[in-house]
Amino acid sequence: MDNKREVAMSIRKIVCCTDFSENAEAAFQAALEMSEKYQAQLTILHVVPPVVNPLLADTGQIARYKPLQSFVTEIEDRMQKEYGCRIGEETDCGFVILDGHISTEILRYLEEKKTDLVVMGSYGLSGVELVFFGSVAKRIAHKAPCSVMIVRHPVPGPEK
Repeated sequence: MDNKREVAMSIRKIVCCTDFSENAEAAFQAALEMSEKYQAQLTILHVVPPVVNPLLADTGQIARYKPLQSFVTEIEDRMQKEYGCRIGEETDCGFVILDGHISTEILRYLEEKKTDLVVMGSYGLSGVELVFFGSVAKRIAHKAPCSVMIVRHPVPGPEK
């Protein structure tokens, strides 16, 4: 008698986390493909991190020096420009911007929205920010209430 069981994964809600890095771009492409394949709702999520010290922000991330609402409007515009124009009309997609500790806010959102799959880049932050915030992907992978897909940006190899 065969004891193998098939496990079917139902994917209805996909959340793609972005920090606008190259790895986030690769995650977006994977999330969009999966959303189209499974006809799943896609949410592009960005979390505005707390300001630790603006002088320490040495990455290409947008430094928060404006009132939060003005900053949120800029991020919404950037999300629409970078992602919105590539999403077909048949895909149910929305943009969400949260404010707070990155991994805590992502985990809370995944739980509240009963997400089936979260897709994110393997890493996005670097330098001093990585020391302060740690690996968001690692925290999400260990604590998420749903399946997690971590996507790496392809590294160009030697031509053959």
